[in-house]
Amino acid sequence: MRDFSRPGRSPVYAANAAVATSHPLSTLAAIEVLRGGGNAVDAGIAAVAVQCVVDPLMTGIGGDCFALYAPAGAAVPIALDGSGRAPAAATPDWYAEHGVGIEATSPHAVTVPGAVAAWDRLVRAHGTRPLGDLLQPAIRYAEEGFAIQSRVAWDWARCAPRVRADADAAALYLPEGRAPAAGNLFRLPRLAATLRRIAEEGPRGFYEGPVAADMVEKLSRLGGLHTPADFAAARADTVTPIATRYRGYDVYECPPAGQGLAALMMLNVLQPYDVGALSDLDRIHLFAEACKQAYHHRDALFGDADLARVPVSHLLSDAWHAAARGDIDMTRARGPVLYPEAAEAVAHRDTVYLCVVDQDGNALSLINSIFQGFGSGILAPESGVLLHNRGLSFRTEGGHPNSIGPGKRPMHTIIPGMLMRDGRAVAPFGVMGGHYQAMGHVELLSGILDRGLDVQEALDAPRSFAYGGGLELEAGIPDAVMAGLAERGHPVLRAALPLGGGQIIWIDRAAGTLVAGSDPRKDGSALGY
Repeated sequence: MRDFSRPGRSPVYAANAAVATSHPLSTLAAIEVLRGGGNAVDAGIAAVAVQCVVDPLMTGIGGDCFALYAPAGAAVPIALDGSGRAPAAATPDWYAEHGVGIEATSPHAVTVPGAVAAWDRLVRAHGTRPLGDLLQPAIRYAEEGFAIQSRVAWDWARCAPRVRADADAAALYLPEGRAPAAGNLFRLPRLAATLRRIAEEGPRGFYEGPVAADMVEKLSRLGGLHTPADFAAARADTVTPIATRYRGYDVYECPPAGQGLAALMMLNVLQPYDVGALSDLDRIHLFAEACKQAYHHRDALFGDADLARVPVSHLLSDAWHAAARGDIDMTRARGPVLYPEAAEAVAHRDTVYLCVVDQDGNALSLINSIFQGFGSGILAPESGVLLHNRGLSFRTEGGHPNSIGPGKRPMHTIIPGMLMRDGRAVAPFGVMGGHYQAMGHVELLSGILDRGLDVQEALDAPRSFAYGGGLELEAGIPDAVMAGLAERGHPVLRAALPLGGGQIIWIDRAAGTLVAGSDPRKDGSALGY
């Protein structure tokens, strides 16, 4: 239990249903759906649609979506992959022939957005309300306006250069040439009209017709390879989740092209250690050493498992994690473990994560992203759709599992998680933060299962991340620990930005309650009733 004489948050306890999101209006939308009789999927889709309006630099309908859904009584969660695919003309040969790379603001970083297809598939398979009904709160905020929250305003100002480069995006998102401040009211009428079209026509209203034509025209004008046929072929897929066992619990993740496999690999490395008994110095050192090895394999081997061979079984095998542990020296840091030409080592991408447990015990873990702040910065002007830049994760050279290719999905950083035990859901959970997310899953779960923290304490705890040749430490990690890590050979630095943000809902069946937490690094909240 926290010290009530100090600033902080308490976990939220609820008897019937609970929601945790990174924006208060999203949390409110989900609660209203639940109180009106909707289930976890209904509430989650209403919430994420609202956040696509009120937190536009973090997520949007021009991005991607993944979900893990555990219906009450299901022994294994259902995994949904709503990641976008590259255009049919996008081949490594084309990029080599034209001498073109994939830059953050390039149309080549834009894959066909998968979020709307994912929402529709999830609602049709598992919801109780039509998608059009669930989009109404988002439509109202886009039409009538919403107040900008503090963290949203801070990120908006920080990421303003991204939209300043696109005249259409700058005119919308930088009124009077600057980012709006916290407390300002903001409207997105063209996005409202697009959401209304989706509400009336379903995903066809996004992937075909005027909205799709607007996106294709803008991308083509900038040199993109997208065609109407690429958009019309968009789909979300039900996939088989992957899992490992940790401290008596089953930890489920979506399979590659997502990076959830890296989280499972790190948990396997930690298995023999008494993590809860380690000092802060030893624990952070151990996490860093496990992280470097898992991410090295991620950058070398992960890609679209439908079109490339990813050795999932080997990477989850006893042989792999025994070998990884054999390379760990608890007194000295290994040198940087970097795959040649590794992906850009920036830990802080922009995403939203939410979770819901409803009155019947159905649990949803959902994540939606446009990757970097304001995505590609490319706005389709008539539809108001801001396009993501998830294709930045692709490699343009051939032969790599993550090489760009026709209809291929890039390696994805966004990963929802689901904790299960004895064939029942225990906790939907997730941590945003781009590359950090796999490490974030490990730190969150270890905080609860190894250190005995409650869900809010585990989210509040200061974070560390070893990637790209450095070891980032949040401000809450003491200077003495930082000095000790440096003495062991870690290239330590203070994190310039908060490391991610997360949500979790713990299902306490013994007490008959739900325990929800929401990350203080964001504007959001957990609520229940």
